[in-house]
Amino acid sequence: MSESRITADFWFDPLCPWAWMTSRWMLEVEKVRPVDVRWHVMSLAVLNEDKLDSVPEELREMLATTAWGPVRVVIAAQQLHGDEVVGKLYTALGTRLHNKGEALSHATVVEALEDVGLPASLIEYADKDTYDAELRASHNEGIEKVGQEVGTPVIAVPGADGGQVAFFGPVVTPAPKGEEAARLWDGTLMVASIPGFYEIKRTRTQGPDFSNL
Repeated sequence: MSESRITADFWFDPLCPWAWMTSRWMLEVEKVRPVDVRWHVMSLAVLNEDKLDSVPEELREMLATTAWGPVRVVIAAQQLHGDEVVGKLYTALGTRLHNKGEALSHATVVEALEDVGLPASLIEYADKDTYDAELRASHNEGIEKVGQEVGTPVIAVPGADGGQVAFFGPVVTPAPKGEEAARLWDGTLMVASIPGFYEIKRTRTQGPDFSNL
């Protein structure tokens, strides 16, 4: 008898390289375990809008301005074309921004839209607040599950009581493949099954490694 499929919810900002690594792991998990991922937008711009004074100067301008564009386009695509485009557009954006190292620009976002067959006209929403209420609602849904002391990614998985348990991370590089991906997933479910479990952490000693993506 086959295992029952379960759902994992994943919140991302396309700009975050660590979320990108974790998301590629989750795509691998879908291949090796009976798991379906539901993709949701969260926003580093929203997360940090009240903390800009404490953000490193080199990040401050990006978070206050350009960080809004990609998430606004993704949420507009979701609102106008359905939930199923969210993961596809994230993959197109992340591949260009992280794997290929393309600059964050309207042109790059347009090319990502075209990669997945979405209208280039969606770029108009990068500079509009048309769907900011929906963007904030999606962001808040993830943050409310895990708390305010985290960033992206946020993942929510089944817990012991039949509900969901949410975590920041896992933060990992490079993205695990095959059985290694399966073991990390199994471990994630294991710690989620312990009601009092909150955190395991160590200092990162290397940056994101995109070589196997």
